[in-house]
Amino acid sequence: MANDMTQNTRNVLVIGGNRYFGKRLIARLVTAGDHVTVLNRGSSPPPPAAVHLVADRDDEAALEAALGDRTFDVVFDQVCYTPRQAAAARRVFAHRTRRYVMTSTVEVYEYEDSAQPVREAAVDPLGIAFDLELPWEEGDFLASHYGEGKRQAEAVFAAAPGFPYVSVRVAHVLGGADDFTGRVGHYADRLRDGEPVAVPTPNHPATYINVDEIADFLFWTAGQDFTGPVNAASHGPLSTEDIVAAIGGGPARYRAVDVGEVSPFSFRRSYGMDNSRAEQLGFTFSHTEDWLTAAVAETLKGSN
Repeated sequence: MANDMTQNTRNVLVIGGNRYFGKRLIARLVTAGDHVTVLNRGSSPPPPAAVHLVADRDDEAALEAALGDRTFDVVFDQVCYTPRQAAAARRVFAHRTRRYVMTSTVEVYEYEDSAQPVREAAVDPLGIAFDLELPWEEGDFLASHYGEGKRQAEAVFAAAPGFPYVSVRVAHVLGGADDFTGRVGHYADRLRDGEPVAVPTPNHPATYINVDEIADFLFWTAGQDFTGPVNAASHGPLSTEDIVAAIGGGPARYRAVDVGEVSPFSFRRSYGMDNSRAEQLGFTFSHTEDWLTAAVAETLKGSN
């Protein structure tokens, strides 16, 4: 089976992973019998079956001290947002792991505006310059440069010959009672109150993935040997109208916005990813129509 969960026991580190699909990834690793270590700043304990290390990953000396002489078969980095973090991780883990899986994002394609789903080669990390001196530690700067930070982090890993990294470019994630983003709730509130939904003109569809499916995909990558970027997205792009229709509650009104803030899950440019590399490597993705209605219902139930 393409998505078989059966693996030999491994020694796995998860950096971050204390919420949303990170929690699901840890649960899958534990269930599979892997020896799991979770490293975070101590804000949230991992499951009892996992070892907990406390350190700020931005403090390289503290990270080294917390790890001690530990080595890992696989490292999952759920919280690498900047090239500076990637550079430190590359130094710390160069001789500690045979596989480093970074959770990246569809936002690395923020400068692509293709009518066709984009493949990984559209953003080649080897051709991307990175700047460690930009103010990555400033919250506002980081928030406004989210895609750029991820893109440059990938570039740092790619620039190290022999560093066994994978960057999983994750589509927009839907589902889960623990969805903390409030994006689905935004639409439910507008529908309930009879308020219009603000969308750009034109409003492009995008690729999505279910919260459980991305956890499955990340788990699957641990047992593979490919490296480099890989897109992770369910089949079937979704429009804003598709998501609103799945929420239900009556017909929606839309307000076209040429300039200014628009609703979540509405995009001024195309945001489609081609998932054929992952499928050729052996993972089978679902179709969004298989889970969309259940996913938004689960999220709304969890927010009540």
